[in-house]
Amino acid sequence: MKLPDALLFASDAEVVLLWGIGVLLVAAAARYAESRRVRRARIDQVGWVPWTGLFLVLCVIGLTLVGLGVLGLIKG
Repeated sequence: MKLPDALLFASDAEVVLLWGIGVLLVAAAARYAESRRVRRARIDQVGWVPWTGLFLVLCVIGLTLVGLGVLGLIKG
């Protein structure tokens, strides 16, 4: 698989920033899944995935990666 030149020659800070954005997108999907679970029609059909916990963990990881990526880009 051929990578685009923007990714092939990206600095470590850019790669970390992209991973952070990706993790934040997954966290947003977990938040959406939790809101769907709360609005379900039948209250007795509880799911087994801890969406809130996943959202919080992914959000912390994503924000940390974005913060480190931005600091790396600023420092050069």
